[in-house]
Amino acid sequence: MRFIQRLGYYLGGFAIGLIILAFFLSGKKTSCAYFPEARVLKNIGNKPYTLSAPAQEMYTALKLDSLDIRNIWDTGDVSFRESDTQQKPCGSYKVYGTTRKGKALQLQVDNCEDTSIIQSITAQ
Repeated sequence: MRFIQRLGYYLGGFAIGLIILAFFLSGKKTSCAYFPEARVLKNIGNKPYTLSAPAQEMYTALKLDSLDIRNIWDTGDVSFRESDTQQKPCGSYKVYGTTRKGKALQLQVDNCEDTSIIQSITAQ
C-alpha cells in the first residue's frame, strides 16, 4: 500500500471519528477546567450560595444582583496566597472580579461541601 493510500485511510477515519465525537458531545455542557483557579471557580459557581449578614449589607449597599456574582464566578481571579484552602470544614478563598457594570469587588468565600458562603464583599 502506498503512502498516499495510507494517508487517505487515516484522514478518512480521523474525519469519521471527529463526526462521531461531535455527535456525542453536542448538547452537553462540557468544559475543560484544568488549572486550579478555574477548578475552584467552577466548583464554587456550581453550588448555591448564601450571604452572611455583613455580606448582605454590602450586597444591598452596592446594589448588586445575582448576575453580578455569577459574572465574578465566570471571570474572577482566585488569590491562593490570601486564601486558606485547608481550613476545616470549608476552605476559604479570596476572589477578585468585576461586576457587569465594571465595579471591582473582592469576595471572601467559604467553599463548603454542598454550598458556598460569601462571608464578605469589599469594593476595590
